[in-house]
Parts: sequence; C-alpha cells; structure tokens
Amino acid sequence: MQKTMIENLPEEINSPAEKNISGFRLNRLEIYNWGTFDEKVWELHPGGMNSLLTGDIGSGKSTIVDAVTTLLVPHHRIVYNKAAGAGTRERSLYSYIRGEYKNVKFDHDQGGKPVALRDENTYTVLLGHFYNQGFSQGITLAQVFWLKDNQTNPQRFFVISQSRLSIAADFAGFGSNILDLKKRLKKECRVLDNFKTYSTRFRQLFGMKNPQALDLFHQTVSMKSVGNLTDFIRNHMLDKTNVEKRIQEIKKNFDNLNHAHGAVLKAKNQISLLTPIVDHGKKFQELEAALSQLKQLREGLYSFFAFLQLKLLRKRIDSLKLQFDRKKLTLKAMEEEISSLQSRENTLITGIQDNGGRRIQEIDQHILILEKERDRKKIKAMEYHQLAENLDLPPMAKAEDFLANRKKITMMLTENTRSLASLQSDQVDLRIRAGDTKKEIDGLAREIASLKKRRTNIPLKNLTMREEMAQTLDISEKEIPFAGELIGVDETQPHWEGAVERLLHG
Repeated sequence: MQKTMIENLPEEINSPAEKNISGFRLNRLEIYNWGTFDEKVWELHPGGMNSLLTGDIGSGKSTIVDAVTTLLVPHHRIVYNKAAGAGTRERSLYSYIRGEYKNVKFDHDQGGKPVALRDENTYTVLLGHFYNQGFSQGITLAQVFWLKDNQTNPQRFFVISQSRLSIAADFAGFGSNILDLKKRLKKECRVLDNFKTYSTRFRQLFGMKNPQALDLFHQTVSMKSVGNLTDFIRNHMLDKTNVEKRIQEIKKNFDNLNHAHGAVLKAKNQISLLTPIVDHGKKFQELEAALSQLKQLREGLYSFFAFLQLKLLRKRIDSLKLQFDRKKLTLKAMEEEISSLQSRENTLITGIQDNGGRRIQEIDQHILILEKERDRKKIKAMEYHQLAENLDLPPMAKAEDFLANRKKITMMLTENTRSLASLQSDQVDLRIRAGDTKKEIDGLAREIASLKKRRTNIPLKNLTMREEMAQTLDISEKEIPFAGELIGVDETQPHWEGAVERLLHG
C-alpha cells in the first residue's frame, strides 16, 4: 500500500509560538479510496496548526474537507461538496466510496450514468490523528466503509484509539474479508458499530461537554457566506433561554438568599452563645496536646529500654561466643577421646565375638523381633477397642469378653444383612414404579405434542387406534372419521365450545 503526502508539513510543533496552542488539534489526516484519491494512502500533515488548502477547481479540496467532516459529524446530516457551492444531491457518501468522477450521457437517458473508479471489492478508510500539546495526549479516529450486494447504503464501523494509528500499518494486510480487519482492531482499539456511541466516546476524550460545538463546526466548516449574523449567532452559538423559567429560578434564589440571611443571623447568635465553649475547647485542645506529648514520651520509653536491652544482649552474645569457642575446643578434645574409645570398643567386641559373643547377638535380635510383634499386637488391640467403642460393645479384658463380642457382632451382621436385602428390594420396587411413571409422563407428553399439532381434542390413543385400523383395512383415515371431527360449534359462537365438550364427554 503506497503513501502520498498531499502537503509536506512538519508533524512536530517546534516554534515558541506554536508551543502555546491548546486543545485537541488535527495533527495528521489519512484517506484511502475516498473520492478521486484512489488506490493509495494520501496524507495531510497540518501538525496542529491552521492550514491553507489551495488548488484548481476539481483538484479535491472539498473532498478533503468532506473527509474531515465525515470523521466528526453524523453522515445523514452532512451536505457533501457544500464547500464548492454544490447542491444537496451532487455528491453522497456512496459516490465518495465508489470514486464517481463524471457522468456519461446516453441518447436514451437524459440523466446520464455515473462513472466510478472502484467497485464493491474495495474498501474505504478515513483516519485522523488529533494531538493535545498541553497534555501530550493523542487520539486517533478512523472510519471504515465498504459496499455489499449492490446496496447504496454502505457498511461501516468506527475506531477510537489513544495510540497513534496509520492506514498502511493498521488497516491493511488482513486478507479478503473485511471482518477479519475488524476482529484484529478489536484487540488493540475500541471498535463501535454506530455513530452515536462513537460520537459520545470521542467527545468525552476531547473534553467536549456540549454536542452543540460539533453543530457549529458542521455549519462553519464549509460556509461561504453568512446571511444574518445575528440569527446565526443566536441559533448556532448561544444556548436557548427560557425567560419564565429564569424568572422562577430568580424568585427561588431570592427565597434561598432570604433563608440564608436568616440562617446567618441565627448562626451569629449561636456563635455569641458558643464563644465561651470555644475558649474552653481551645484550652481543652492545649491540654489534650500536652497529654498527647506525654503519651508519646511514654511510648518512647519502650524504644529506649529496648535500646539498652540491645546493648546488654550484644555484650551477652560476645560472652557466649567466647564460651562457645572454648566449648568447641573442649568438644574437639572429647571427639578425639571418643574416637580412641571407639577403637578400643571395636577391639573388645572382636574379642567378645571370638569368645561366644555371637549367641548374645542372636538373642538381642530375637528380642527385637518379639518387641516388634508386641507393638503390632498393641496397635491391633487399640484398633479393636476403637471399633468396639463405635459399636457400643464392652471393652475386652479377657478371652470370654472377646468371644461374647464376637457373638454379638455375628448377630448384628445377620440383622444388617437382612436390612440391606430389604432396602435393595425396596430399591427395585422404586425403580419399577419410576419406570411406570416415566412411561405415563412420556404418554402425556406425546398426547400434548399431538394436541398442539391438530385442531381437535380427540385423545391420541383413539387416533392411534384408527390409524392401525386404517392400515389393517388398507383404507384412508378420512373414510372412518370420528364424530368429533364431523360436529363442530358455530365459529361465531366459540364461547360455547367448552360447555358442549363437557356435556358430550360427561
């Protein structure tokens, strides 16, 4: 995608006079496939300054002005090419998107047919970057248009970003589906589908509290002359006033001031009465400040004593470190002595083993095995006592108690087995009843569905029976109609239908 600079103006503001500008100003304008600006990106860089746009008739001055207007003003309110003194129907958003540049007249058609630079396989992008020098803040506004199914009302979406965007970098290389571009932009920008939300959002960012400013911009951006200056200022620059409402507000304000005056007099009287209290209050505040200072001093004692304690503890630590070094030397001497004694112990153990000591080791190992068995049985006994307690059985003190508990447990197991079998039987019965209930529900559902599909209230069972009879006899169901299908209430008396059915089916 190529770029062409319409006017080579600096983008940065450098001169001292220019640094004093305020508010959001147009810093850069980019257009792609707008009017006769075709196939590549065209750029205009006002740099936030007032700019003079000159050129021959038909060179595209009004086209650029209409691009700026389209970015800020609702499309249905714009009179395109108004800057060139054109009528209301000379140009339109549709003609700008297609790039119509002339009309070809035919002998059989007096109006002629417009010739366009583009078809429905292209898209149009308008992009404006506005910069606020005072706050070092930039805002990018963009609109994307495309045509679909030979419709004169173009498809569109609107983009607002506080980052610096460009058509070549951010609105190209998305493939053949314009919606892919929309999805990609949503990841980094705010993409909107209607102009009202788009206008409300960018006016908030610009700090534009009243939409009347855009109306004034719309009226003046392409203005060539002003008929009655007084009417113009009254209609487009001044807020409408309601005199009656203003009088009522003045009367209300007078009442408020009168009440306020009474409140002031009352407050003065209260102040004179409260002055002694104020004096006492000041004295109280002085005493409270002195008390607060004493409390702070008292709280500081903790830190002071902690400081003294820290000094003593450090001395104690130094003393303990000295003792530690001494003990360390003593420990080293004792380790050497232990090493010597272990060597001697090994010598004695070897002598003992040589003189029948292995039998003693076997006895010790047997003792360890028996101790492990004893511990295992203790754990089992504790588990048994816990289970017996859970089952409300007496604790076991002798073998007879164990046998008695075993007999009780056998009886409890038999009883629980019977209860379980009874519960399983009840479960089977409930499942059977649930199946019958489900069948009944399914039958009612089929009956309801059948009633919704037909006009008569004949039960589905009867209809099914007739259908089977018709299939067996190889005849049509219409040859054996029900009486309810042949008899009906007069359409002008529908309120009698319920009463007749209750009488016949009673």
